[in-house]
Amino acid sequence: MSSAAIFVAELGDKSQLMAMTFATRYRAWQVLLGITLATTVVHAVSVLLGFGMGSALPTDWIGLVAGLAFLGFAAWTLRGDHLTEKEKSKAGRLAGSAVLAVTVAFFLAELGDKTMLATVTLAAQHDWLGTWIGSTIGMVLADALAIGVGLMLGKHLPERLIRYGAATLFAVFGLWLTVDALLDLF
Repeated sequence: MSSAAIFVAELGDKSQLMAMTFATRYRAWQVLLGITLATTVVHAVSVLLGFGMGSALPTDWIGLVAGLAFLGFAAWTLRGDHLTEKEKSKAGRLAGSAVLAVTVAFFLAELGDKTMLATVTLAAQHDWLGTWIGSTIGMVLADALAIGVGLMLGKHLPERLIRYGAATLFAVFGLWLTVDALLDLF
């Protein structure tokens, strides 16, 4: 039940757009691993909140921090990265930085998101372990779908357009999260 609920809640969500964007820049397995790590942790926290404390998370402040972080991601993406030949060969062997970037971005994006709140609600009403596993699987499956779409787009679009598009998406999400948090706070 929780897999289906979270899969549907994730469709069209900002994290699916992030998955598409990351899939154009990193290897699909790196993006999927980062999403899985972030989702596992966020949904564990969600289940703990739902099972133990209800919805006591200060999502307004977390949303503000996440929004500002996304604005930073936008600037970083717009600046672009250039690798030397030595760095390119090293990047092929070492996937840690890509996985870490995806994990941190998804972790921040999911804090206070509708899928987190849905998981909290489900955990308050159902078995915590089943909710945790099911919600994590549902989200990873929905974002795996987005990775596939991102890979198809990445093969047909110039790198410069992808970079500007990604920066724009990060800026839009950052502004959206920041404004939404500020409206809730004040």
